Amino acid sequence: MSPHAMLVAAAALTWTMLMVASLGRARGWTVPGMRVALGNRDALPEPSPFAARADRAAKNMVENLALVAALLLGAHWAAVPPERLADPCALFLAARVVYAPVYWAGVVGLRTAVWLVSVAAMAWIGALALALA
Repeated sequence: MSPHAMLVAAAALTWTMLMVASLGRARGWTVPGMRVALGNRDALPEPSPFAARADRAAKNMVENLALVAALLLGAHWAAVPPERLADPCALFLAARVVYAPVYWAGVVGLRTAVWLVSVAAMAWIGALALALA
């Protein structure tokens, strides 16, 4: 997977996770919840356990998207060939795709293991960038 394609896919995943968190908190699948979601959100209901996990997962994805984008920018500036970034980019995206439903489901140990895989992928990208810098 090219770094550019991974970054676009990761951004789409981030948006999806933000929407799940937002609609989960507002209960946007109901008519009253859709009114809340489309309004000012001044009177949000207390989050369900799922909505709270979805919010934390989305925030974590935003944080990791910023990190991986910075690493890819560094790799680009270091002239790392895109084909050398293909495997760590695919690993990062795959781990993040698995991370979302695992976190939403509340599978504690597996959530952390999957997160560590994405961190390892980012470390791999950073190592490639530093090796060629």
